[in-house]
Amino acid sequence: MAASGEKPYRVYKGGRTKGKVPLRGGEREKGAKQERTTSGSGGGGNGRQVVRRATSRWTWKRWTWVTLLALFVLLVIWSVAGYLSISSGVSDANKRLPASATAVLKKQNSLLVSSSTNILLLGTDHSTNGQAGRSADEHSDSMMLLHTDPSRHRLVYLSIPRDLRVSIPGYGAQKVNAAMQIGGPKLAIETADQLFGPDLQVNHVVVVDMASFMQLINAVGGIDVNVPEKILSNRFDCPYSGSRCSSWQGWRFAKGMQHMNGHRALIYSRIRENRLNPADTDVSRGQRQQQVMQAALSKLASVGTFFRLPFSGSDLMKPLATDLSAMQFLQLGWVKFRAGSTLHCRLGGKDYGDGFITGDQENIAVIQMVLGNSAAQPPPPGSGLYGAGCVTGNQTFH
Repeated sequence: MAASGEKPYRVYKGGRTKGKVPLRGGEREKGAKQERTTSGSGGGGNGRQVVRRATSRWTWKRWTWVTLLALFVLLVIWSVAGYLSISSGVSDANKRLPASATAVLKKQNSLLVSSSTNILLLGTDHSTNGQAGRSADEHSDSMMLLHTDPSRHRLVYLSIPRDLRVSIPGYGAQKVNAAMQIGGPKLAIETADQLFGPDLQVNHVVVVDMASFMQLINAVGGIDVNVPEKILSNRFDCPYSGSRCSSWQGWRFAKGMQHMNGHRALIYSRIRENRLNPADTDVSRGQRQQQVMQAALSKLASVGTFFRLPFSGSDLMKPLATDLSAMQFLQLGWVKFRAGSTLHCRLGGKDYGDGFITGDQENIAVIQMVLGNSAAQPPPPGSGLYGAGCVTGNQTFH
């Protein structure tokens, strides 16, 4: 140590240099990174560390949500387009129904999705097959009541035999199908109201042109019908010409589930005689019409039909004349979708050989079954071919 007490030091060649001490490559990069992510003590920062996140790529969750949103928007657009198409067709169908028919309907202020409603379905057979004398015939080829029961999630189809004797207002005792020819839908509604009684009045009506109805079935891609037994019909609407019709035996249907186009379904619903079953009657014909109507309604309310609505919605309404609005049709579709059970009922009576079916007390009991006031019961033993009653689900009348 020097005598003066000063610390020893060394003198390097070149002396001191100003600035930072040069660092090696790896240390230099590390220092630069720290300098970017921290604020310097003399730079006026708050000394808090700033972390910069790298830009993240789209994850599968984000892609999933974007896809679901796009599908939702597409569904909304498609639904609106379908509704507008249906609305246009329904507007034309409303114009085809005479104002006199609308005036006699029992109005209801509640929604179809929340309260019971009664819809009279009338199938007309005028100008259908070109047979002589039938081009102006407007008998109701089929007459059926659809009773919706949302509180029980149930639909009830009530078939009315065309030969049932009723009192037509202002015209006395007639077959029920004559009401349509005499006074059109208005008189048919009034006759039905008188037949059903005050507890089952008609709220809405749908008149179906059966010739055009087969076009509707074709438009929805056909329907599936479970034929309960083999059928060989009587000779009507021969598909051939000339002498071949004289040897033609009639329409044949095998037993079991079958896919039918419009023409085939129309023929099936019109069969009045099964030559393979002597017990087959006009009441059996009503059951076949119920099958066709129910299958058509199911197809109309299906997902496949929904996706075709923007292109065929207005065409589906062409065979119909009705007071139902577009919104009520949508409600009816929802009620049909929610229905967990189906009840098939029929009015009936006795055949005394005079060409009429004369009703009895069993018809009153059937009305109570339709309303849900009593349990469904099949036609009682000994009631004959035209016995009145109800069956549930896939059961059939015997």
